Amino acid sequence: MNQYLVVGIVFLVVIAILATNKKLVETLKNIYKIEELRKRVIYTIGLLLVYRLGSFIVIPGIDPNALGEGSAYASQLEGNGLLGLLDVFSGGAFGNAAIFALGVMPYITASIVIQLMGMMIPYFQKMQKEGESGRRKMNQWTRFLTIGVLLIQGPAYIANLYHQVPGAFVYGSNFLFVAYATTILIAGTMFIMWLGEKITDKGIGNGISLIIMIGIVARLPHALLAEVNARFQTASGSAIMLIFELVLLFLVFMATIALVQAVRKVPVQYAKRIVGNKQYGGVRQYIPLKMNAANVMPIIFAQALMFIPALFSGTAFAAAFSSMTGFWYNFTLAVLVIAFTYFYTAIIINPQMMADDMKRNGGFIPGVKPGKQTVNYIDTIMTRITLPGSFFLAIVAILPALAMRFLGIQQAFAYFYGGTSLLIMVGVVLDTL
Repeated sequence: MNQYLVVGIVFLVVIAILATNKKLVETLKNIYKIEELRKRVIYTIGLLLVYRLGSFIVIPGIDPNALGEGSAYASQLEGNGLLGLLDVFSGGAFGNAAIFALGVMPYITASIVIQLMGMMIPYFQKMQKEGESGRRKMNQWTRFLTIGVLLIQGPAYIANLYHQVPGAFVYGSNFLFVAYATTILIAGTMFIMWLGEKITDKGIGNGISLIIMIGIVARLPHALLAEVNARFQTASGSAIMLIFELVLLFLVFMATIALVQAVRKVPVQYAKRIVGNKQYGGVRQYIPLKMNAANVMPIIFAQALMFIPALFSGTAFAAAFSSMTGFWYNFTLAVLVIAFTYFYTAIIINPQMMADDMKRNGGFIPGVKPGKQTVNYIDTIMTRITLPGSFFLAIVAILPALAMRFLGIQQAFAYFYGGTSLLIMVGVVLDTL
C-alpha cells in the first residue's frame, strides 16, 4: 500500500507543478483557440492512440497468457539489457508479441545504412544533391531496405520467442507460421512508419521521434512502480534512497536539457547599405551553433547498431554484448555515440553553405575574411564544441548502466536516467515545443 501511495504522491507533485506553470496554462489555452493548431494536436494524439492500441494486439496463433509476468520470457526481458531496451522502445509491444513488436528500429537501422551509403557511393551522393526529388528517392530506398532488415529480424524474433516459451505457440512453429507471422511483423512496422509520416505531414513534430518517445513514456509508470516495490522490499532507509533517486533523476534531466540547448554564438556583422532615404544592414547578429547539433540521432544510431550482436545469439560475441552493465557493451556504445555525433554533425552543418549565405547577404564575421577563411573558422568552432558535446553525450548514454551497477536501480527505471530513453524524451519534447 505504501508503494502505491508514494507513486501517487509523485504524480500529484508533478501535476501540481504543471498546474502552477502559468506559461504552460497559457500555451494550452492558445492551442485550443487556434483552430489549425487544435486540429493538428488532435490528429497527432489520435494517431498515437492507434499506435498504442496496436502494441497490445498479439500476433494470431500466440497465447498472450504465456507471456505474462512470471513467465520465462518476462524473466529474459528483465535480465537481458538489449531485449529489455527493445521492449522499452516498442512501448511493451516487444514483450507482448504484438503486431508492432519490432517497432521502428528496423527503419532506424535502414536509415543509418542509407546515410552511410550517401557518403561513400556516388549514386546516393547525387540523390542527396537533388533536393526534394532526391529526398523522396532516398526515402524510397530506405523503405525497401527496411523490408530487407525485417526479413531478417522477423524470423529471428519468432525463433527467440519459440525458444523461450514454446507453449505460447498454439499451432506450433512450422514454416507456414513463421512466414505469416513475419509478414504480420513487416506490415506492423511499415504501418508505424506510415503513421509517423502522417504525423510529420499533418500533425505536430517529427512523427517517428514522437512514436519512439510515446513508447518510452508509456513504460515510465510501470518502471517507477517496480522501483518503488523493490525499495520497500529491502531494509530500512529505502524511502530515503527512493527520494535520492528521484532528486538525482531531476538533476540528470536538467543537465541533459542544458546539453541539448547549449549554443556557441558566432557574431556576424552586416555591411551598411543606403537605398533611397533608408539604411539597411549595419547591425550585428549571431549564428547559434549548437554544441549538440546532431541532437538525439547519434545515440539512436549507436543503439541500433548495438542490437546487431543479438542476431548471433549463442556465440561468445553475443554474450559479451548482452549485458547492459558490461564493460565492452558500454565502451563500444560510448565510442559509437562519439563517432556518430561527428558524423551526423558533418551531415547537417555545412560551413561552406553558411559562408556563402553570409557573403551573398553582405555579412561577415569580424576579424575573419569572407570565403575560405570563414569556412575554416566555422568548421574549427564546430569541431571544438562538438568534442565536449560528444563526450557528454557518451556519458549520458552509459548512465543507465552506472545507475544499475552503483545505485542498484532496477533495469526498467534505470533506462530513464540516461541513454536513448532520456535523450529521446528531452530532445523530442524540446523540438516539438
